[in-house]
Amino acid sequence: MANIIIRPEWYIPENRVTPEKSYFNRRSFLKQMGFAGSGALTMKSLDGFGATKARRKLFPAKRNGNFSPPWRLTDETWATHYNNFYEFSTQKTAVVGLVGDFKIDPWQIKIHGLCDKPLTIDARDLAEKIGLEERVYRFRCVEAWSMVVPWTGFPLNKVLRMVKPKAEAKFVKFITAMKPAEMPGINYLRGYPWPYTEGLRLDEAMNDLALVTTGMYGKPLPKQNGAPIRMIVPWKYGYKSIKSIVEIELVSKQPSTLWETLSAEEYPFESNVEPRVPHPRWSQATERVVDTDDRIRTLEYNGYGEQVARLYKK
Repeated sequence: MANIIIRPEWYIPENRVTPEKSYFNRRSFLKQMGFAGSGALTMKSLDGFGATKARRKLFPAKRNGNFSPPWRLTDETWATHYNNFYEFSTQKTAVVGLVGDFKIDPWQIKIHGLCDKPLTIDARDLAEKIGLEERVYRFRCVEAWSMVVPWTGFPLNKVLRMVKPKAEAKFVKFITAMKPAEMPGINYLRGYPWPYTEGLRLDEAMNDLALVTTGMYGKPLPKQNGAPIRMIVPWKYGYKSIKSIVEIELVSKQPSTLWETLSAEEYPFESNVEPRVPHPRWSQATERVVDTDDRIRTLEYNGYGEQVARLYKK
């Protein structure tokens, strides 16, 4: 009897893989997107953890084989030039041109609240202390577009174990930097409840998938992608993956978050990827792959149900 091959639901056929020549031809791709000739777009000027010494020591990190599925990676130029970062602009392709004045070194992170060993530490020192690894994750935006990115970082649970949460800690609150002089979108969007704040339940934060992220594509995070340190929570919509973090606080009550404060119906606290639950203004049943415009089926929990569905059993 012939062998029957059962493909996993995330399987992508060979004809959908980006040709190697196209993947590495960054200059041609930038020209197609209308970015050619902009000196501000050099990766040297945009990188977080950009010092040569830090790059040699931390990047590229070894890929974790447990998080290395055979997915087609999104073209790096698309992933680094198509950004939701309202502190700079509401226009995705404009963010990259507005981050030049954003200072990310040194960068202090305060980890505090209901814990026995609160900590304030530089982002680079934290990365060196814990160590980095690369993981390939799917990324799904609530706006119904998606990408696949090799992220570099370390599990959030390693940070939380360092500070030893108290028994009464039930949630983790994250706060983004608020620097109006360097982040022009803050002044433009005066009605927003800045600084940007997000949160997870403690059991979500302790899940091994929740990744404190310092790099992508084997290099330090670009500023427009949330340098020098951000979260990637792959089973949730992208706005839960907070950028440019300055505070991580352990709290007993569910924290207010920026998007939930603006519209709780559209951006609830939980915000798992749920294709059967539409956004009030559009369907979530499918998603657009950003660098190909392919329309594909949205997976429950963004394809990570095996690892996280148990967290939400009623």
